[in-house]
Amino acid sequence: MADKKKTKSAPRSRARSTPPGSRSNGRTAPSGSRPPDGPRRIWPTIGKWIGVAAVWFTVAVLAAGVWVSVGLPDLDEALKTERRPTVTIQSADGTEIYQGGDLVGETVTLDQLPPALVQAVLATEDRRFYDHFGIDPIGLGRAMVRNIRAGRIVEGGSTITQQLAKNLFLTHERTYVRKLQEVVVAFWLEMEFSKDQILTLYLNRVYLGAGTYGVDAAARRFFRKPASRINTYEAAVLAGLLKAPSRYNPVSSPERAHARAKVVLANMVAAGYLTEKKAGEAARGIQVTLVAAPTGRARHFVDWVLDALSDYVTTGGRDLVVKTTLDPALQRMAEAAMATSFARADKAGLKAGEGALIAMAPDGAVRAMVGGRDYGKSQFNRATQALRQPGSAFKPFVYLAAIEAGMTPDTRVVDRPVKLGNWQPSNFSGKYEGPMTLQQALANSVNSVAVQLAQKVGPAKILETARAFGITSDLPNDAGLALGTGEVNMLELTAGYAVLARGGMGVWPHAITEIRDSADKVLYTRQGSGPGRAAPEDAVETLVGMMTKVIDGGTGRNAAIGRPAAGKTGTSQNYRDAWFVGFTAQLITGVWFGNDDGAPMKHVTGGGLPARTWARFMGPAMEGRPVLALGDVDADGKPGSGSFWNRLKNLIESTAPSGATEGLPPVGENRAGD
Repeated sequence: MADKKKTKSAPRSRARSTPPGSRSNGRTAPSGSRPPDGPRRIWPTIGKWIGVAAVWFTVAVLAAGVWVSVGLPDLDEALKTERRPTVTIQSADGTEIYQGGDLVGETVTLDQLPPALVQAVLATEDRRFYDHFGIDPIGLGRAMVRNIRAGRIVEGGSTITQQLAKNLFLTHERTYVRKLQEVVVAFWLEMEFSKDQILTLYLNRVYLGAGTYGVDAAARRFFRKPASRINTYEAAVLAGLLKAPSRYNPVSSPERAHARAKVVLANMVAAGYLTEKKAGEAARGIQVTLVAAPTGRARHFVDWVLDALSDYVTTGGRDLVVKTTLDPALQRMAEAAMATSFARADKAGLKAGEGALIAMAPDGAVRAMVGGRDYGKSQFNRATQALRQPGSAFKPFVYLAAIEAGMTPDTRVVDRPVKLGNWQPSNFSGKYEGPMTLQQALANSVNSVAVQLAQKVGPAKILETARAFGITSDLPNDAGLALGTGEVNMLELTAGYAVLARGGMGVWPHAITEIRDSADKVLYTRQGSGPGRAAPEDAVETLVGMMTKVIDGGTGRNAAIGRPAAGKTGTSQNYRDAWFVGFTAQLITGVWFGNDDGAPMKHVTGGGLPARTWARFMGPAMEGRPVLALGDVDADGKPGSGSFWNRLKNLIESTAPSGATEGLPPVGENRAGD
């Protein structure tokens, strides 16, 4: 039976292998056994290929989905709010001078917002928001046409859902892969959240410039009010920011912001939310109260504060409000004085590429700071970071050591050649004047006398004095120290002069007075008045009296401002640095000019450009303040603390001509020098 089955099956197998319509044994197959030709035979073939195509299409879509989704972050994690803490820096009077970090306001719901804000956003960003499923085919088609015509991606055609997807989860690069990822996330958002929830998320998380995230933060930043209280025009301003937050910032670009707000109002009219009349009234009739524009001033000061902040508190993710010692009016004066000096130096071809200025109160509170010519071009702070040779501006510490050793302003010295090994210091004039008093030597910045003083008291004593006055930079332990060959920074040198202004009491230069968190909890308050006495009061009083003669006819006569003041010029070798540091009873100011690369200036001395700049700043800075005698400062650094009669006596003495130089020949050539 098995053999028979095999024999019978073979012919059938051969018969099945014969194609329909072919001939076998010379005979045609019966007509009834041939499949019908025509349309009925084509449809199964088409169906087969459609099925195959569908399978491969499904595979391709799944593969593309996997490929597109590979770069997506964890969506649940991305919904969590993470931001940099906001640091707000205020001047001494509470004016905001800087805000950094990310500012996030209160979370608001749609029913807490004025209808005009929601309408402005919908009219401008996504009018069909409540009708589409996450993507808008009409808007997408329009964007595709524009992109094809431009040959690149110039318009996204993004819905609010897509924008939320991009803001929360994706990068801002303009590529087709990122656009596909945006669509995937948008679909996910539409499935997970209602339309109102998506719009609420968007309004609370969208970036609106100036470090603000969400409409409430932006309303508080730009209008000083919560988002729930903004008017129609303000709503249009905020909605206008969505297109380009920096370009349409109402603080830095009010004209652009206004023009953009008018476009938004027109969109609201087109969408049926406003009448033409209401839109016109909104644009014309509302005066917006904006936060004072960040002027970009005091940026070197701001950087100095930010760098020091971690020494006072640990941020721990908290928003901080930092109150500082900066006086906005003095800061403006300082910047104006430096700008004028730079302009005049450039016109005169003095080759003074950079400069800096610091002004501080007798207690060390920094009131103004200019760290360079142009912060935008160089953020390096020459007031706090640069180490430069002070030249003769270091001499007060030399003379104080000599006074403490028993010398007086009337002590006779001789201006003569001095040789130390292979080094022979010379005077600015190149001449030697012979006998003179210590008073004359300081007033006219005689180098040979300063070196002789260093030899007499010893470099170690001068170093000790400088350290007591807050000079912490490395200094040479030799007689060259007397001529300011060691490098210092402007902050410590100016603070050293503040010790003189304060009658010998030590000074800690500082900028921060108080730090609070966003809940108004005080985290730090400055206390104390300084490190204590740095030098004997009588010795300091004697030195300050001598330093008044630097301005009264000495090398610093260009710094005269018509009230009691003392100071000292300084010029380093080859005119690489030029200084003037001086003070009244109320304010101590240091000025420096030079070049970052150490290139020489064109004959710029401390008695020239720096002294004039000092007067250009200190003159206006002292206007309206009482005329106080030098030394009229209490132990806490507060000026004008003495009794009326003592103040009157000191004022008369400080302005009376000194007898220390009477009967002695002038030291003429040095007067215009260092």
